[in-house]
Parts: sequence; structure tokens; C-alpha cells
Amino acid sequence: MEDLVYYNDLYDIYSLLLTDKQREYFEEYYFNNLSFSEMAENYNVSRNAIFKQIKITKEKLDEFEEALGLYKKREKLLNIIENVDDKRIKKELEDLL
Repeated sequence: MEDLVYYNDLYDIYSLLLTDKQREYFEEYYFNNLSFSEMAENYNVSRNAIFKQIKITKEKLDEFEEALGLYKKREKLLNIIENVDDKRIKKELEDLL
């Protein structure tokens, strides 16, 4: 479950850096809960091709995070927001997200 949330968060941040096919497969698998077999049938490719493409996409998301660190920065910012008492500052920080 934690893996699912993590990759969905990374996808929200970095999806525009992926190819159309990577986005399509990722969304079918993670958002529409299709199995590899269902996707293989829908796209007329092998189950292994789907599995491999999902794996490559996850690796790409990890690479983007490693290089840019936007997920980690967002998590730190959320943590700061939780601990801020000043409502104006809190609002401004939330607007950054």
C-alpha cells in the first residue's frame, strides 16, 4: 500500500516527463486497477511487455526523484506547514504546493 501511494505521488509530480505510453500503462495499472493480463489483452501485447513497461516507468520515476528531489522537498514543506502557528504564513506555504 505504501508503495502504491509513493508512486502515485511521484507520478503526480513527474508524469509530464514520461512518454505517453508510460503514462497510459501507469494510469491503467495504478488508477484503474487493471491487471497485467487485462492490460495485455486491451493493448494486444504480452503480459510481460506490460510488466516490463510498468517496471521501467517506476524506475524512471525513481530516477527523476533522485535527480530533482521534489517529492522530498514537498514532504519537508508539508511537515513545516503542520508546525506553523501563524495562519498567514501557513496559508502562503500551502499555496506553494
